[in-house]
Amino acid sequence: MKRILLASGSPRRKELLTQMGCVFEVCKSEAEEVITSTNPEEVVMELSSQKGEDVFSKTTGDVCVIGADTVVAVNGNILGKPADEEEAVSMLKKLQGNSHFVYTGVSLFVRENQAETKQTFFEKTEVVFYPMSEEEIKTYVQSKEPMDKAGAYAIQGLCAKFIKEIRGDYYNVVGMPISRLYQEVKNMGMSWKDWENK
Repeated sequence: MKRILLASGSPRRKELLTQMGCVFEVCKSEAEEVITSTNPEEVVMELSSQKGEDVFSKTTGDVCVIGADTVVAVNGNILGKPADEEEAVSMLKKLQGNSHFVYTGVSLFVRENQAETKQTFFEKTEVVFYPMSEEEIKTYVQSKEPMDKAGAYAIQGLCAKFIKEIRGDYYNVVGMPISRLYQEVKNMGMSWKDWENK
């Protein structure tokens, strides 16, 4: 049986993998994030790969390491996690009454019988916000929920009441495209049962 390691400290990703019945360990990457692209899909694949490789390089034996990274992009501009409340307000003003895209990159690093393989992919979801008043934005930011979220919002949290429409994978917006992950695991020749039964 391979060990499954999640190279992320995100509570949302942990919850989603648990929801899928996956038995895994959290081993947060300490890698410095280096971006060489401005294209959101390339950025998330680059960062997920860096996180996964950092943890994978410290392992021995049969293992599968999952690296992941999520960004929000509006009008082609990437929005990461806000540095402070002022930046969170600025981000939400760009999102309100508008549509944007959420990208999550996932990298799988697998070692089995000393053979190593890697697969990296991304998923893209469009999200449309209802218009938000300045008071609504201010109140939401004061809740502190936006402060550790890409794009300054959590679709599964207090911000749900401002979401007008979603086109694509909802779980991708939360932080892990779990159905795509399942398909990629199968495509790599792995059995999901091995991920569940330890």
